Order: sequence, then structure tokens, then C-alpha cells
Amino acid sequence: METQTTHFGLTQIGQIAINAKDIDRAVAFYRDTLGMRFLFQAPPKLAFFECGGVRLMLGVAEREEFDHPGSIVYYKVDNLPEAHQTLLARGVRFEHEPTLVARMPDHELWMAFFRDSEGNLLGVMSEVRS
Repeated sequence: METQTTHFGLTQIGQIAINAKDIDRAVAFYRDTLGMRFLFQAPPKLAFFECGGVRLMLGVAEREEFDHPGSIVYYKVDNLPEAHQTLLARGVRFEHEPTLVARMPDHELWMAFFRDSEGNLLGVMSEVRS
């Protein structure tokens, strides 16, 4: 019996879950401050947003072991200085100014980090073509 080896690889993010202590506060932050497209809420503990083909789920942790800030989500923007200024004007407090992280052969990678209304660390990143 002959077996074929097939290549399997994860290539697309379908949904990212981010912990929230207060869903209403988190919805306001992601919708109004960050300007993300609100999809729907599943009361009392879940809310969903659309972000460039990836669904973002805000939820209250169901068990204590999951009640902690989540992984860092990096949001890609075309113009980091402009995005930084817009978010500053909306009350976002950044950990630092946008920083050059790496110089690649065809672009520079810039990032800046901030915390959401629930204490989760988030990043904005921009690939600036040379």
C-alpha cells in the first residue's frame, strides 16, 4: 500500500480571541477608538469585529486559568506616523514613539505598541518600501 505525504500548513488566521474584563468598555475602545468594524455582540460575554478578513473576538474569560492579557496582535497600517497621530488624538497611550525595528533589502519595518482598554498589549506595524 502506497502512502502519499501531503504538505499541511496553517496559512490564514480566522479569528483572534482577546480577553476583556468589561465587554461594553472593550467594545467602545475597539469600535470608537480604534475604528474597527463591529459585527455583533453575543451577550453577556462576547463581541465580534471584522479586521481585514480576520474576525476578532472579545470575551470574558470563562475560567480563571484563561483570565490574563492575551497574545500581542499586530495591526498592519500603510502609514504608521499618521495612524499613531490619529490614535493619540483618540486617547490611546503608546508605550513609545514609532520605532524602526528592521531594515530589509526592500523595506523598513516600523512598529509602535499600546494597551487596549483591558490591559492587552497591541502593536501597529508598517512596512515602508525603500
